[in-house]
Amino acid sequence: MIKVNGFAAHEPKGKLQKFQYELPEIGLEEVDIKVAYCGLCHSDLSMLNNDWDMTQFPFVPGHEIVGEVINAGSRVKGIKVGDKVGLSWFSQSCMHCQQCMSGSQQLCASSEQTLVGRHGGFADTVRGHWSWVINLPGNMDLAKAGPLLCAGMTVFHPIILENVRAIDKVGVIGIGGLGHLAIKFLKHWGCEVVAFSSNKSKHDEIKSMGASRVVDSTNIEELQTVAGQLNFILNTAHVSLDWDTYINCLAPKGKLHTVGIIPEPMSIPSFSLINGQKSVAGSPGGGPALIKTMLDFCVRHNIYPITEEFAMENVNEAIKHLEDGKARYRIVLKV
Repeated sequence: MIKVNGFAAHEPKGKLQKFQYELPEIGLEEVDIKVAYCGLCHSDLSMLNNDWDMTQFPFVPGHEIVGEVINAGSRVKGIKVGDKVGLSWFSQSCMHCQQCMSGSQQLCASSEQTLVGRHGGFADTVRGHWSWVINLPGNMDLAKAGPLLCAGMTVFHPIILENVRAIDKVGVIGIGGLGHLAIKFLKHWGCEVVAFSSNKSKHDEIKSMGASRVVDSTNIEELQTVAGQLNFILNTAHVSLDWDTYINCLAPKGKLHTVGIIPEPMSIPSFSLINGQKSVAGSPGGGPALIKTMLDFCVRHNIYPITEEFAMENVNEAIKHLEDGKARYRIVLKV
């Protein structure tokens, strides 16, 4: 048995309190990670609030985990004690179904999530299956790596899925924790990037991230200036929008891809898709191989999130900072 010290909520929207629990004897294919940093993601907040009706209490959040391997089962492959590693939303998949065998482990019907039905990374130790424990590049900044594992992977995956090309003109809706990383990825992909933002005070900063232009998303006249021009639009916003307006910004055969978890159904007129052969899609994060590719891309181009660091002991202060919309742009907790 391993005693773990973490921070848990005991009810929806509850404050996190010090919480101790035990992990059973490690499995043959499992890895224990001593947590050094853990990002605070909006999904942690949604799980804390039980917005998705699947949180089990007491609940330990955290799924953007960076740390060092301290224990490994005898059948673990490619991971050894002392390795610097990361663990994200998924902590295990079956590794024998069609999805797993084709490299889409994130679509495995029996996958295990790091903080669903188990305790996450707001703790000193976390456990995962070796296949989802990712060796980090040796020259990666560990203090900023956590958000790449979730936020970074969430916006990198659609670029691959939709075959975005370096010659494409693309758009990003919502320049927060996800959107600012999407701009950085797409800029270094070679794309011309148009950012859609309602916050005028951030426009200069958004351009410094790599956007060639910022369009005021509250101004219909500005939106119309990019009508029919964009090959790909990535939505990272978590609110309902006038989707037909954004579909109108797509060029023929253009694609609107959402990774923002929108509470209401998306209302999209069929003729807006049919006239121009346009499409709408969505995706979760990617599998372990793609996570490793994304991290290599980040190191190659020095892509990191803009972060604010809090001590793990100040986790409730960090959560309020996120709830108040003050995070710029990702929060990282240091153990």
